[in-house]
Amino acid sequence: MKKISIIGAGESGIGAAMLAHRLGYQVFVSDSGVISDSRKIQLAEREIEFEEGGHTVARILATEELVKSPGIPFENALVEQALEAGIPVIDELEFASRHSKGRLIAITGTNGKTTTTLLTYHLLKKAGMDVGLAGNVGQSWAAQLVEVDHQWWVLEVSSFQIDGFKSLKPDIALIMNITPDHLDRYGYSLDNYIQSKMNLFRNMDEKGHLIYYREDENIQRGLSTLSIAANAHPISLQAMQDHGGYFNGQNIRLTLASGDLEVAKEEIALTGDHNMLNVMSAVQAASLAGVSEEAIRSGLKDFKNAAHRMEKAGEIGGVIYINDSKGTNVDATAYALAAYPSPLIWIAGGVDKGNEYSQLYPAVKDHVKLLICLGKDNEKLKAAFKDIIPQIVETQSIKEAAQLAQENGKTGDVVLLSPACASFDLFKNYEDRGDQFKEAVKELIKEAK
Repeated sequence: MKKISIIGAGESGIGAAMLAHRLGYQVFVSDSGVISDSRKIQLAEREIEFEEGGHTVARILATEELVKSPGIPFENALVEQALEAGIPVIDELEFASRHSKGRLIAITGTNGKTTTTLLTYHLLKKAGMDVGLAGNVGQSWAAQLVEVDHQWWVLEVSSFQIDGFKSLKPDIALIMNITPDHLDRYGYSLDNYIQSKMNLFRNMDEKGHLIYYREDENIQRGLSTLSIAANAHPISLQAMQDHGGYFNGQNIRLTLASGDLEVAKEEIALTGDHNMLNVMSAVQAASLAGVSEEAIRSGLKDFKNAAHRMEKAGEIGGVIYINDSKGTNVDATAYALAAYPSPLIWIAGGVDKGNEYSQLYPAVKDHVKLLICLGKDNEKLKAAFKDIIPQIVETQSIKEAAQLAQENGKTGDVVLLSPACASFDLFKNYEDRGDQFKEAVKELIKEAK
């Protein structure tokens, strides 16, 4: 019986364990922290051996392959020991890919990948195709394969997951953008981070298709280091592209396998130039997968994005409240700021990730009338914008932030929660931050009635 060890008992680790068990592997799961009760039950029901609160190194290394959580770096001491012992170390998605007959659409990028993944999945579902959703969204791919495989899988993949790929080969790969993020994981080297993203395409051949944002300098920098056999489909905000797409400010125009397609931005549920890039990429992928123009047009109209991504939280007295709690870095926030007209009330702050706020000056100057700093330490944020934004206040309460916005808002204003920072100083995660914001807005609406 083939042995496999899994370190990390989160969503991906448990999924890999369940699939390996179903395939007849002898499975051992180890987590340095506490495994949740629900996941212990899943393991116990299948008689899968596990440990928590530390690692029994000898037991883990007595394996033919090691599946690690994406959150565990390759520099981890246990992972390094496995590699030194000649044990292959992979990711859950790599393991799952070996046991699926489905065709793959894999989507990566620093920002926009979740929206693009969900829209691509939505368009394939709209066409009645047999499609599953996995990767960095939803349920673990491996866990789903325990029950069912699909003809198509749409995967959101992070750089951390890509690092664990060996043979995974997408039929269609999308890269939305590359901006500095997670550099602590990559030796504080942007080039290392770029190469991590590029690894998604290394196994692709001439039957594959690569969709990418043409004007992204870091993508071009990465592609210049590779010899890629896949068919290229560039997406642009500057000029029409052969076999690609272009947004001219009013319409998206794409050259698809089925012919040319033009859609006015008013016919698309998503808003903002950055979302037009996401839309063009998703439409190009869907068309390559066989989705008809009719299904594409219908799907673009009724798509609902995931929560916390430029999501309308409510409206009070003509002031619109937008929840973009997922905007946890400067580039994501820049997109959100550019998507809404003046005047803006901007709620930002949290755990600074080494942000360079000067990148936001063009999007903020003469556009934001009030900055509400929401965090335990707002000094860097205040210093960055003291000469750019007319009024700056601060709070450590999301409820008070919403109230301050209401007090200063006038009909036609937009209140935008797009923090540009991580959430862990005041909240469990970005979802918690966004949920609390929506609840605060809901309370204000009730009080206003």
